[in-house]
Amino acid sequence: MFRRAILALPLLALPARADTLPPAPRPVVLAEDAMLRLGDIFENAGPRAGQAVGAAPAPGRRMLLDAANLAAIARRHGLAWHPLSGEERSIVERPGRPVPRDEMEALLRLELARLGADADFDLDLPGFAPPLVPVAALPEVTLEAPHYDPATRRFAATLVVAAEGMAMQRLRIAGRAAPTVPVVLATRRMAVGEVVRPGDVEERRLRTERVRPGMAQRIEDVVGRQLRRPIGSAMPFVTIDLVAPVVIGKNQPVLMLLEAPGIALAAQGRALDAAAMGEMVQVMNLASRQVVEAEAIGPGRVRVRIGAAPLQLAGRR
Repeated sequence: MFRRAILALPLLALPARADTLPPAPRPVVLAEDAMLRLGDIFENAGPRAGQAVGAAPAPGRRMLLDAANLAAIARRHGLAWHPLSGEERSIVERPGRPVPRDEMEALLRLELARLGADADFDLDLPGFAPPLVPVAALPEVTLEAPHYDPATRRFAATLVVAAEGMAMQRLRIAGRAAPTVPVVLATRRMAVGEVVRPGDVEERRLRTERVRPGMAQRIEDVVGRQLRRPIGSAMPFVTIDLVAPVVIGKNQPVLMLLEAPGIALAAQGRALDAAAMGEMVQVMNLASRQVVEAEAIGPGRVRVRIGAAPLQLAGRR
């Protein structure tokens, strides 16, 4: 008798077969297709698992099946399941991904340009959220009934999104084609006195209402100029803060050149002020101690005009 009990122990330890387990609702259902099936909602649905139950939620949406809904589904499809506590429920979720916003904006830009919008504008779409499609779907996006008012720059259209595994979506969109202008921005932090180089700038279009008077709008108006104030990265250059680069420093020794037909003279001098290229600066001839006005023509070089008279500078040394 003892031996017979020992032999029976392995039989008791064997798991029950899957097809003999009672059906039970799944707490969370991830719907991959547009159609829900019985086996998606109930575990151990047996041969009825492939029966269609109804439409799955739209991509990115969810729905709740409470105990009454689950009992109705089981009864309708001949599944032997009844609520035990009345608290049973299944949350059905449908994964989704948004249609790329840049694809929709590119389509909208083409259509607005055809309707007369300016070539460069910024799309203002208040409250717009891209529609969701099934994760693996390749959506097709079109526009219906587009309208554009050149006076107010406002537009409206119906966005149509079609993709495999979902019903076609129609979404009304409206907004404004905001005008933009070019602005020159700094690509790095720059200190007072630095000369702007080509790699220090980038041109970007900003909405007109965000551009203050005096902001530089052309790269050629910025490159080669010297900063009177520091500027941060991604900040716009202001023309009043840009000056011609200083090529003559105050009290700097300079070479004074006097050129005339048939004659070229040079002398050593000292600049009494700083000057940029092309500016006039007062220079003292170190040999004669006379001060004349000269033009800055390069680093450490000035040109004295023919007939320039010595200047009387009281109190300057």
